[in-house]
Formats: sequence, C-alpha cells, structure tokens
Amino acid sequence: MFLDEVELAVSAGKGGSGSASLHREKFVARGGPDGGDGGRGGDVVLIADPELGSLQRYQLSRSFRATSGGAGEASKRHGADGGSVLLPVPLGTLVFEADSGRMMADLDRAGSRLVVARGGRGGRGNTHFATPTFQAPRRRELGEPGEARRIRLELRLIADLGLVGLPNAGKSTLLASLTGAHPKIADYPFTTLSPNLGVAELDAGRTVTAADVPGLIEGAHLGAGLGVGFLRHLARTRVLVHVVDATLGPEGALAAYQQVREELRLHSVDLGAKPAMVALNKVDLLTPEEALAVSAKVGAGAGPGAEVLLVSAALGEGTDRLLQLADTVIKRSQTASSPAGNARDFKLYQGPRGGDRRFKVVVVDGAYRVEGVALERLVSTTDLDDESSVLRLQRQLRRLGVEAALAAAGATAGVEVEIGGAAFTFFPEAGEPAPVGPA
Repeated sequence: MFLDEVELAVSAGKGGSGSASLHREKFVARGGPDGGDGGRGGDVVLIADPELGSLQRYQLSRSFRATSGGAGEASKRHGADGGSVLLPVPLGTLVFEADSGRMMADLDRAGSRLVVARGGRGGRGNTHFATPTFQAPRRRELGEPGEARRIRLELRLIADLGLVGLPNAGKSTLLASLTGAHPKIADYPFTTLSPNLGVAELDAGRTVTAADVPGLIEGAHLGAGLGVGFLRHLARTRVLVHVVDATLGPEGALAAYQQVREELRLHSVDLGAKPAMVALNKVDLLTPEEALAVSAKVGAGAGPGAEVLLVSAALGEGTDRLLQLADTVIKRSQTASSPAGNARDFKLYQGPRGGDRRFKVVVVDGAYRVEGVALERLVSTTDLDDESSVLRLQRQLRRLGVEAALAAAGATAGVEVEIGGAAFTFFPEAGEPAPVGPA
C-alpha cells in the first residue's frame, strides 16, 4: 500500500527543573547555593531519507514523544539532556501544521532536517539567583514544557520522468521495461492504484528515476477517477512522458493525448508547461504504415518541436531511444533550475521561534483567562511553591502590562485569573498597578 499523506502528533520533551541545593561540607560554613541547571528536553526532528518512497512506516504509529531533560543536582551538576526522536520521511515531503494549515517546510534535499517540536529549556538552578545581598537563595526555575503539535505530512514524489496517460495505455509496462520495476500489470483500467517508482541505468553510471502515475480520466483535476491525489506527484517530475495507446488509431490517439494534456493544464499551469515527450505505445500490434499514420497525426496535434516516439513496452522496442532523449531534456531542465551558488538545504517556511510577547485577556462567564505564548512559558517555569519566585513573577507580570490589562477588562479584587493552567487571585491596590498572587 502506498501512503502519501498522514497526520502525526508530536511532543517534545520537557526541560528538567533546576536545583535549589545549598552547599553542605564539613568545615565549610555557609557554602552558598550550588544547585545545577536542568537538562534540555529532546526535540522531534524530521529528516529526509532518499531510501524511502512513501510514508508507509507511519500507517500504524502516528504519535511520537521525545524524552524530558533530567533535573539539576547539588554540586552544580547539570541534568542530562533528553533524547530526541528522529523521524525519517521521503524526499519531497511537505510539512504542514495540521491545525492552522501553515506550511512549515519542503524537505526536498537528502539529509534535510526540520525540528517540528522543540524541547523545553532546562530550568536554572539557584546559583543564578545569588546576589551580594541575597547570598543563599532557594529560588530556582522549573523546566519549560516541550512544544506539542499535530503535523500533516504530504508526499510529492521526486522523479526525473513522470509517465502519464489514460488508463490501460501501458504506463506500468513501460516503467517495467525502462527500469526493471515490478508494478502490478493487468488488462483492465486502474490497474495502478498508487504511483510506482523505478530507476533506469544510463551510460557512465548515470541513473534516471521514473514514476508511473495512475491513469487520468476526464475531470481528474476536479477529483474524478483517482483525482488530484496523484496529479500532485507530477509537480516534482522534470519531464513528462505522455504514454498513448497507438492502437486507438490516429484520431483516437490524438484525442487521448489532448485529453490528458488538458487535465494537466487545468490542474496547474506550471504542470501543463513542463517539458514533455510522447511515447506511442503498443506499436507491435500495428503495421508499420498504421504506426506512421498515428505518429504523424499525434505529432501534428502536439505542435512543432514535440518529440513523438514509437515504442513497444511489451517487447522493449524504442525504450533506449526514449531514455536517451529524456536524459537530454533532463540535463537541460537541471541546468535551468539550478543556478550557480544555490546552496540551500531545503525550503523553510517556518518563522522564528519565541519572542512573541503578545497576550489577550479572555472573559467567559465572569472568569478571567490570560493567553499568550511567552506568558504561559513564564508561568510554567516558575516554582509557585517558592515565595520569592512568586514575587518575581508578579513583578514580571506588572512589567509586561498583564495587571493593567486585567483591570481594563473589569477584573476586581478577589477574582480568579488563569494563566497557563495555573490559578491566581487578583489583588488590586489603590493608586498602584494591581498585583496578581497565587490562588
């Protein structure tokens, strides 16, 4: 079974908590704070693997979680970092946020890596909070939670040749003849229910990859037949090979070619403008005169400069010539699409992480909730059991304008406020910004 789209749930590891240890050693009075930092949580990382041809490995297992970082310890020992999870995906995989639909990256280079869920930062130990006037702090930070999201992976095959045509045109047989692949072949429409890939060897050790895309019918760009689910794979191919059943006769072969070309154009202007060749298949079932008549008719309809070849996929006739011409066009397209100095790794659409201090106050049935990525991260790393940490959090909330925003939203003394899953009680003071204390 070929799987080309899947949704995964990924969760990065939580950062380890910092330690609030005080140094204890014989003959060492007032050793001071020596709590180490927590380890960083593990990431969830996608890596483009050229050996994979589909997303089949995620058919059953679709939830992945990295491990959390270790807690800091005494004697300034830092916690261990959490282990990351590496998820291999095929070349040509597009990565989207499932909820928003935002594209994150296009992994079109071997070895490309994308962190789809970043591990939480480890909390700082109490050594970071010592001052000349506060030399034995018990304050520490808890580890940040790791990112968690749902992502959608969409595969678009990367191939040099894309074999297209109506059902039963002989695309699978031609793929097998060109590359030695073993697709399912039978004498009925839609034998191919998923794209097949094969590799053809050329002279001087060069290889060409070919993809056999399931047969197209009228209305395929709107979802008819096997629909747009497989049309999108052709976007990655460098050269299209229209496989046409020559036994349809001159008029029938031309109509079949024009129908497929129109479906490609309607699906995508870029797809309709791709370099293309025409392979008139099954010529072994025609006389030489009949084959030439079909070739002349299709050639005239395809326009000047179109390469129209007579092939017999079943007997392997004309396939070498087809590969030679295709290789020439492929080299030409590679030169045009690969400007000198292009050293990109992959197309990244993900914006910079963090730094967003925006927040909003939500009021539902008299209950107040403050939402904001930076604020929720701030609360999650605060040890609410430590009074000095809570006082520090209050000062930070005041500085960020949270208290003023709550007052403007109508919050009064004693109401409960939720920030990042933690409950606080709002304590306004006359003439001063209103502090927020833990509930």
